[in-house]
Amino acid sequence: MSHALTPESPQNSAPVWSDARRELDFNHWLAAVAPQHLLRPETVRLASADASFRRYFRVDTAQDSCIIMDAPPYKEDSRAFVKVAQLMQQAHIRAAEVLAWDEAKGFMLLTDLGAKTMMQIINPAQPEANQALYLQAVDTLVEWQLASKPDVLPPYDEALLRRELGLFPEWYITRHRGIDIDAAMQFTLDNTFKQIIAANLAWPSVYVHRDFMPRNLMVADDGITTRLGVLDFQDAVYGPITYDIASLMRDAFLTWEEEFCLDITIRYWEKARKAGLPVGNDFGEFYRGVEWMGLQRHLKVAGIFARLTLRDGKPQYLADTPRFINYLLSTCARYIELKPLLRLIQKVEGIVEPNVFGFGASAR
Repeated sequence: MSHALTPESPQNSAPVWSDARRELDFNHWLAAVAPQHLLRPETVRLASADASFRRYFRVDTAQDSCIIMDAPPYKEDSRAFVKVAQLMQQAHIRAAEVLAWDEAKGFMLLTDLGAKTMMQIINPAQPEANQALYLQAVDTLVEWQLASKPDVLPPYDEALLRRELGLFPEWYITRHRGIDIDAAMQFTLDNTFKQIIAANLAWPSVYVHRDFMPRNLMVADDGITTRLGVLDFQDAVYGPITYDIASLMRDAFLTWEEEFCLDITIRYWEKARKAGLPVGNDFGEFYRGVEWMGLQRHLKVAGIFARLTLRDGKPQYLADTPRFINYLLSTCARYIELKPLLRLIQKVEGIVEPNVFGFGASAR
């Protein structure tokens, strides 16, 4: 998931190391790369922490600054990051360029895209005030999708979709809510997941960022550059074209009214169709595809946020779970095929629907 600071690790503080050996390795690596890139090692400070085991530092140079990724190789494989960074450079996307990389130790020097995310400058109280920002995001997304080629990135196939959906019953229902899944619930989950997977795989494939949202989009500090920078792309895959626009408009950390979501999604669809991307000629059908893809993502993320809390000791993510439950409930309520899943989620959440047929019944 996206970058997020923990209360114990405030931004701009000096890095804290729990492993003395790794701290020594870092200092040796930094000393080796500093002369070539004009780094000032004494300025290293925390820029952000990741939901994974990655951390990011900022270091000043003689002219500006760079970003350092700390990704322990026994916990994080950075090869995908390097590969996708190259793909984005080739697609003329404003993404971090890898300047130096010690693959064995897991340290990487990157260009700095700035300190402001799109999330930080959004005005949540006035959706229309953010339209220009979202249209910049749409432009970036279309550029990324136009660069797509098969057999370059891992496929977002049935196996991966099924593994992701499995996070919801395992981590959210069973471990977080403490509910044993009975035969009837299991039948509903199996049947609904099968429908969700089939609906999503029916859409053509393009490059998929997988976390394309305001926390991972950077606004340039110079006040001139209008192109957004892109972060956190190491999990990119080749999959349904509906995914990234669903991720953008049904954010993990920000909720918009349906009218604004529709407005930006329509504008994306029109631009993508004009560019020759396979979004179809019927917006209603496309929007249904976006909703079903969003459903997949929300089930996955609810499970991931529960896992981050229970397994990884990062409880701050679970605070956003109600947003996902609301997404799930609203989407399921719109489609008759999803009514069994709607009832299951209501049961898990302890939601009791009013008995509209009970009015006027005599008391007994």
